This record gives sequence, structure tokens and C-alpha cells, in this order.
Amino acid sequence: MTTPTTLEHDHHAEAERYDKTIFGFWIYLMTDCIVFATFFAAYAVLHNNTFGGPSSRDLFSLPFALSETLILLTSSFTCGLAMLAAHRKEKAKVMALFGVTFLLGLSFLGLELTEFSHLVHEGNSWQRSAFLSSFFSLVGCHGLHITCGLFWMFVMMAHVSIRGLTASTLRRLTCLSLFWHFLDVIWVLIFTIVYLMGVK
Repeated sequence: MTTPTTLEHDHHAEAERYDKTIFGFWIYLMTDCIVFATFFAAYAVLHNNTFGGPSSRDLFSLPFALSETLILLTSSFTCGLAMLAAHRKEKAKVMALFGVTFLLGLSFLGLELTEFSHLVHEGNSWQRSAFLSSFFSLVGCHGLHITCGLFWMFVMMAHVSIRGLTASTLRRLTCLSLFWHFLDVIWVLIFTIVYLMGVK
């Protein structure tokens, strides 16, 4: 028979596991910040090195980048709503909201790949200049993270569907949510530094 003391001990142990997991994931995000900071620094140094080719002002479309930004910001909002539903143990809402988040993330990735494809088709690949190499590296790194996030989200949706909203699942969803919001912040920086400042 489960006693109140046992339940209290289990609750305390689970809270401790939750705190350790989230703390560990924050450390990972900080290391990822260093990776992106390196790419941002490289872009800042090389963005004027066009080697006689087109500059950011010639290539980038601000409305297109803004549409990408709005899609990703909306996905971050729906991800937040999904986590609120998860804490309330509302499985159907969690599935629906993460489904919307997944589709928005997929749309964003599709737009990013469309931009890359257009640039390469026009002869402006990463091999054209140091500027384009740094651009493709920075934005491509973010796109790779988005791809990993979408795969993780798909796996977690399947996990919730099969096992429900257990304490372990909630920990993993919280890490996923932090990761997705982190990518949203990184993209806002990319939009500001690469696109907004680049077209001036």
C-alpha cells in the first residue's frame, strides 16, 4: 500500500530529476549559443567580402524574410500553448498544438530551402564569395537545427500518443520547448543582422 510518505518521496525525487534535466539542457543551449556566436562573428567579418559578386542588398528580400519570421514566431507561440496544455494534462490539445507547431516549422524550413535553391540556381552559391559562404553557413546551421527540432517533435508527438503525458514525457517536452524557443531567438537575430541590416 502506498503511504503519504512514499508519495511525498516520489514527488520529491521526480521534482529533483526534472530540475537536473532542465539545468543540463540549459547548459547544452549555452554551448549551442557559442556555436552560433562563432557563425555570427564570421558573418560580421565576411559580409562585405563579395569578391565582385552581389551583396546582401542585391540578393535578400525583406518581405520574404519577414514572412519566415512571422511563421516561426507563430510556431513558438503555439509551442508555448502546447506546453500549457501539457501541464494541465490535456492530451488532445497537446497533440493538436504540437501538430500546428510542426506544420509551421515545416513551412519555415520549406521557405528557407526555397531561398537557398533560388540563390544557387542564380549562380550565388556558397562558393561564389566569402560573404555567401558565411551566409549559407549561418542560416544553414539554423536550418539544420530546425530539421532536428522537427524530427524531435515528431518523435515526441508519437510518444505522447502512445504513452500519454507522464512525468518523464513532460520533462522531454519541456526540453523540446526550450530548444524551439531558442531557435526562435536565434532566427530573430539572423533576421535583424543578416536581412534587416543587410538590405539597408
